[in-house]
Amino acid sequence: MKFTYKHTLYASYIGYITQAIVNNLTPLLFVTFQREFAISIEKIAVLISLNFGVQLLVDLLSIKFIDKMGYRVAAVLAHVLGGLGLISLGILPYWFSNPFWGIAIAVVINAIGGGLDEVLISPLVEALPSEESASAMSILHSFYCWGQVGVVLLSTLYFQFADGLSWRFLPIFWSIIPWVNALFFAKVPLCRLVAEDERHTSLSSLFRSRIFWILLLLMVCAGASELSMSQWSSYFAELGLGVSKTVGDLLGPCAFAVLMGTARTLYGKYAPKLNVKYALLGSAVLCVGAYLLTVFSPQPLLALAGCAVCGFAVGVMWPGTISLSAEVFPKGGTAMFAVLALAGDAGCGGGPFLAGKIAELAEKVRGLPAMFYSSPLKFGLFVVMLFPLLMVPAVLKLGKKKREG
Repeated sequence: MKFTYKHTLYASYIGYITQAIVNNLTPLLFVTFQREFAISIEKIAVLISLNFGVQLLVDLLSIKFIDKMGYRVAAVLAHVLGGLGLISLGILPYWFSNPFWGIAIAVVINAIGGGLDEVLISPLVEALPSEESASAMSILHSFYCWGQVGVVLLSTLYFQFADGLSWRFLPIFWSIIPWVNALFFAKVPLCRLVAEDERHTSLSSLFRSRIFWILLLLMVCAGASELSMSQWSSYFAELGLGVSKTVGDLLGPCAFAVLMGTARTLYGKYAPKLNVKYALLGSAVLCVGAYLLTVFSPQPLLALAGCAVCGFAVGVMWPGTISLSAEVFPKGGTAMFAVLALAGDAGCGGGPFLAGKIAELAEKVRGLPAMFYSSPLKFGLFVVMLFPLLMVPAVLKLGKKKREG
């Protein structure tokens, strides 16, 4: 069989599904970890930060070693590590006297694979022959959302109907996808974003640009706005709102992912006709409203609706900022995408960790409204609403967009 660039695009889509699996399966098991292993909310927050902290480190190291390693080797390695990490999640907690360390090791392996995926796949798709890269980028990122939907739906079905089977078989089942895609990436043709004989925009030039710093801030805020809600939504629904795990997962993280995927698919379709800055500004304002509804709604279903609307609001933030960066800095190369991913992962790890830490402190602080004591995580989500708020002045400061080296 002859593989074409269409197969490369398919492999990239599956790569983002893989990243959705490694990022979103573990949060669905947070309450299970609490009940079976007595892991505290503080340690759960550490797991979230560990995941994105390791991805951030991989982003940083990728600036130097990805081009030397080669795209194909790195892509295959990313998926092999994803498969190993998922298998480890089902096995290692039972190998350690303190199960937390087994979970943490599995999270680290997953994070290395996920970090490589994140750095590689966006530039691989951006480099493919296409006249509408903004559309392709948004559709690519929508597959992360559809992967998240699949993780929630199939995992929910597993918990509902797999009577007698331990949760530990679930991550082993999901590991099939990265193993298969590792073989796929070993065969498909790959393009470089910037030809080897073409001059890249240096990192020093990027960091001297005011526009690039604003783009980095947008990536931090996009990551924090998205992951603070998606990582905690299952836990928040089940323990903070008192609904069942099935209802909480379907109306929380699943609805979040469906609407986020819908936003990215719509943006992919209409991107050539839209001003990305206006799209980012509207997304930030809607996201603030969604956080307010989630935190202050007295009804669980309305709070879950706020969580779902947040998914739609954050949908354009990450791919829109990446596409804008590629347009402003067309020769930024892999290093630019690695730095952008680093900034995004800083937000992905920092936002959920801050929400968890604030929730922990809320139980000890006096003088807060009663609603924050009944569900301390509401106070954590209220504080991290700062991130979508920051996006508003950041987008307004972008000014007239221009192409740079």
